[in-house]
Amino acid sequence: MSLLITSAAITITIASAIYWYINRHKPIKHILSELRYTIDMQGAGAGGLIDDWVSVWMNKIELPDASNKIAVITGGARGIGTEVVRGLLKANMTVIMGVRNPNSVEKFIETMENGKRIRVYPLDLLSLESVKEFADSVLKEFPEIHLLVNNAGIMFGDYKLTKDGFETQLAVNHLSHFYLTHLLLPVLKRSGRMEEPSRVINVSSCAHFPGKIYFDDINMKGHYDTTAAYAQSKLAQLMTARHINKLLEDKDCPVKCYSVHPGIVDTDLFEKTNFSSLPWLRRMLFKTPEKGAVSILYACFNKDILAKGGLYISNCKEGFSNRFSKNEKNQEKLFQLSCDLVGIQEQNFGRN
Repeated sequence: MSLLITSAAITITIASAIYWYINRHKPIKHILSELRYTIDMQGAGAGGLIDDWVSVWMNKIELPDASNKIAVITGGARGIGTEVVRGLLKANMTVIMGVRNPNSVEKFIETMENGKRIRVYPLDLLSLESVKEFADSVLKEFPEIHLLVNNAGIMFGDYKLTKDGFETQLAVNHLSHFYLTHLLLPVLKRSGRMEEPSRVINVSSCAHFPGKIYFDDINMKGHYDTTAAYAQSKLAQLMTARHINKLLEDKDCPVKCYSVHPGIVDTDLFEKTNFSSLPWLRRMLFKTPEKGAVSILYACFNKDILAKGGLYISNCKEGFSNRFSKNEKNQEKLFQLSCDLVGIQEQNFGRN
């Protein structure tokens, strides 16, 4: 045991020294912050893997017959999203997909059971204008919506700002989904019933665990760490699901909000990580997209969680979330900031 601990200490020391040498031009506080995030993210990932292995027997869902119900999902043409769409179709739902290039999913639709139930509209989550156009198109054709799955996401990459002035991971993973939820919430309210509420599902991640919200520099212009930015965006999805659910429950609205960690899943999100050159290891250790979709579908359909709005779900049970996310003052502050950033009056959130 002592040999194992010594080996681990030596490995960490050598890795830290290499990291410092590569980044020695940076201030030491930034180097230490990035190193902490790197180590903490690896720890969160390892914990997620262990939870996936230990809880594999819980990761299951029975799909109901949800005929005449309408679902909206962002993305869905690849990875976990494809399997979520497959599950929604097997439940006989009409599925509205928002994707950047609708023409690219024509063959995808042909391969799907009940593929004729799919409707596709253009959606670019790097643009709030595109989000608004997508929502307008959907609402024009569909007077009812029973399920919103905020699924699309990006991970890591260089520092860039969208044309709206937002850091890209924050924009795609959180702010555009926050705005879309606001735009579709009125029809979600009308479509739900207290005994069978509509649902909003934010696809978050165990990667939220090392994160915090940089309230004073939400776009991280002062110092950009792509790992910290990803953790912040996933933490924001979890926190807003909790806060919006509380707002709706306080007003007795027939809508429930949940956030979901789908597991450590072998998708192209890992293209910009060390795992990109180790596909065999990903296949051996990670979930398949099909298995990753199960917890999301659980959040979509399970009736036992209706009494637990705001729940963070992992492997079809309550997951471990960090202390920052549970602080209601932090949730309220993030909600207010998100409203300001996308141009919504807080008191008008979810109103026509």
